[in-house]
Amino acid sequence: MTVLKTRDKLVDVARQLFAKKGVDDTTMNDIAVASRKGRRTLYTYFKNKEEIYMAVVESEIRMLSETLQKVAMKDTTPEKKILELIFTHLEAAKTIVYRNGTLKANFFRDIWRVEAERKDFDVKEILLFRKILQEGKDTGVFDIDDVEIIASILHFCIKGIEVPFIRGQIAEELDDETSWRYVKKIVYGALGCKISD
Repeated sequence: MTVLKTRDKLVDVARQLFAKKGVDDTTMNDIAVASRKGRRTLYTYFKNKEEIYMAVVESEIRMLSETLQKVAMKDTTPEKKILELIFTHLEAAKTIVYRNGTLKANFFRDIWRVEAERKDFDVKEILLFRKILQEGKDTGVFDIDDVEIIASILHFCIKGIEVPFIRGQIAEELDDETSWRYVKKIVYGALGCKISD
């Protein structure tokens, strides 16, 4: 196994154990045994459990970022792209949480550790929003004055509804189609979108 593959396997095994047992109740020995690698191999890659925990968080955030990049690269209109980016962000965040246990699991308890690791992702997402908003402004689809400010506000609005969305607390009595129709109205309204549909 190559060095990168071995490290990735250790991170994936740790992620599964953290999701199942919680970070606090998972030991470095548990990770070594579950990955069928010796403790020496594990310590070659990671100094301690904190380091492997952060590698797990980083891995999840990297996957989310790559998913959003693919959406941003699609050959579609800016108004469709911005909605798909929002939808993809929320659905991918939900998938990450379910794959790693519930929000109540230890994995997500220390929000400050996750936030520290998430800084790069936040910057990249704001840049994606900025690019799409600029494209929409340049083509006359969006009527916005300051692309940079709107991109930041959009990012933090989406980030702010992650937890309620994941928990199913947003428009829980509505079907998906209806709730996304409302999202579309809000987003298009805020962007001064000149599209009737």
